[in-house]
Amino acid sequence: MAIEIYRDAWGIPHLRADSAASLAHAQGLVTARDRAWQLEVERHRAQGTSASFLGESALAWDRFARRARLDDTARRCFADLERRDPETADWVRAYVDGVNAGLERAGSSTAPEFTRTGLVPGRWQPWTPLGVWLATHILFAGFPAKLWREQVATHLGADAVALFATDGPGTSGSNGWLVSGERTVTGQAVIAGDPHRWIEDPGVYQQIRLSCPEFDVVGLAVPGVPGIAHFAHTGTVAWAITNAMADYQDLYRERLRRTGAGVEALDPDGVWRRAARHTEVVEVAGEEPVEVEVIETGRGPVVIGGPEGLDGGTADPGLPPVAVSLRYPPRVTGDLGFGALLPLLRARRVADVDRALDRWAEPVNVVQAADTEGGVLHRVAGYVPQRAEANRLRLVPAWEPGHEWRGRHETPRAGLTDGVAVMANQRGPAAPLGVEFAPPHRHDRIAALLAGRERWSAADMPAVHTDTHLASAAALLDRLRPLTGLTPEAAALRDRLLAWDRRMDAGSADAALYAAVRGAVVRRLAAEPAFAALAAPPAYPDVFRPWLALLPRVGFALEHLLTAGELYGIDRPAAVRAALEEVAGRPPAGVWGDTHRLAPWRALEPETPHEEPGLSGDHDCVLCTSGVPGLTDLAARGPAARYVWDLARREDSRWVVPLGASGVPGSPHHRDQLPLWLGGDLVPVVTDWAQLTKETDV
Repeated sequence: MAIEIYRDAWGIPHLRADSAASLAHAQGLVTARDRAWQLEVERHRAQGTSASFLGESALAWDRFARRARLDDTARRCFADLERRDPETADWVRAYVDGVNAGLERAGSSTAPEFTRTGLVPGRWQPWTPLGVWLATHILFAGFPAKLWREQVATHLGADAVALFATDGPGTSGSNGWLVSGERTVTGQAVIAGDPHRWIEDPGVYQQIRLSCPEFDVVGLAVPGVPGIAHFAHTGTVAWAITNAMADYQDLYRERLRRTGAGVEALDPDGVWRRAARHTEVVEVAGEEPVEVEVIETGRGPVVIGGPEGLDGGTADPGLPPVAVSLRYPPRVTGDLGFGALLPLLRARRVADVDRALDRWAEPVNVVQAADTEGGVLHRVAGYVPQRAEANRLRLVPAWEPGHEWRGRHETPRAGLTDGVAVMANQRGPAAPLGVEFAPPHRHDRIAALLAGRERWSAADMPAVHTDTHLASAAALLDRLRPLTGLTPEAAALRDRLLAWDRRMDAGSADAALYAAVRGAVVRRLAAEPAFAALAAPPAYPDVFRPWLALLPRVGFALEHLLTAGELYGIDRPAAVRAALEEVAGRPPAGVWGDTHRLAPWRALEPETPHEEPGLSGDHDCVLCTSGVPGLTDLAARGPAARYVWDLARREDSRWVVPLGASGVPGSPHHRDQLPLWLGGDLVPVVTDWAQLTKETDV
């Protein structure tokens, strides 16, 4: 097995091998060297064993992972891959062998977190990458939003659900745009964008180059998973994805009962049938082990409650207890879509990417692609089941007929408009497949910026990435305009905000004032008696809490709540007036970046915390750095990477991640890209092997 590892000036690995399998081994090896701690955290999260070294804070996730049967689903999917696509299965196995070799050689010596927790790197199994992928994306489509809709409909009525419909606190989005050759200075297409995810340390994306006789691909890989699924450039074709916001996971209310033989579930035909049941023990560092009952009905694993009822109480008083099961495609089909990964690497034209994506399953994405022959692609990819409309909206009763799955939807396609395609999680090609989508502001702003110039180049794209105009501010500013009888301080603040350029720049004092008023309005609306029933969510598992907390829901839906014709008798002018007076009496002393700071998620907080920088942007800006209005300005979500793929010259492509290529604290490449990321700059994609440094210890 011939393997060569090179690095560029930013520590980004460029790998060369004599075959696709050898290259997969090299990718696993170098990922284990650079991201050993991250890989082990992800392996344990996929297995539901992370509390064994992270403690009680990880218990909620481990409970969910066990009850949702993530590890068992990954095993099933790998077994199916072995049967249907042995070449890909062997390729995944080669990656796992590389990970194990890298962990064995580097292991705990490369990451201080191992010493702090006493964790020793364990062995990866062939299905572990599938488990990592599944654990990363199981909440990606935001199925717990159905629990929230159920609460809103129960307490406020079905019409109220739309008031809170927005890109909520638990979902992930992205910006992505394709400019065809007719609109570029080179005559070849440019694809650019940025995935919006939790900003994690180490980062959720890994810049990498994979080269063998079959292909030579640069892109953003997911650590722990072979190949490059989401964002890549092969030299002749490039592609990128955004979250389609499709709905493809269902929640069923289940009636369960215990018998001498175990647990039974009531099926739609009125028959009680045996459910699979066993118990598992979750080890918790510093605490007693916790026993978890795992139940699976004909619909899927039970993730809330059990035979005695919901964790939050029985939904139907006077009726038998109810639990909630989750039905999600990989559990049903045994397919995660890994069969698309090798064909994507081998793609030469848009048609190749298109064929590969026909095999895609999870998650459901909108894909944009272009090739050097002028081909373009704009389509949805992934598995969306056909079923009743009610399944998509709320919880449905498992014991009633009509809620079964009936095959899969054909995934929609779309064209370009004036040579441009823009996706920012709005109601686009995937509209028939989803329920809630992001507000149109990011899409509209990107489209307007691209329309403002006849010809674009790859070098022009960072100006779009970093645009901070906040169109959604109009809803609140319009509420300020008619206010009268204000104190002099509040009147001056109102006038200042109405004259503000609506840019959420880190150095802007006006942006800080706007955010302060917005936060005060959110808190006041959330405290209204009309919403009191939503203030205390049911005692569901903690992993679902981000979707059920009232304050974030009000914060992200503020535009809808302020512009609705009527809002349950709430005096919105009075709430806005009071918020304005509150901030006028105690205005923030500094600028937006003083409170809107980067707040990366870490499985283990560092012993010596970093002073994280202030950020420009906001939730509805193209520069989508998202806090939770009314709760915190700290930004835990934002661009997890930025990329520009140039089809004219791949070496003119650019990319950047929030921190760096290395996941090892103290490494020179742990946080060296942060200044560029903050400033909107990008790192060159190096394609000349002579400009790279070869590692001798392979």
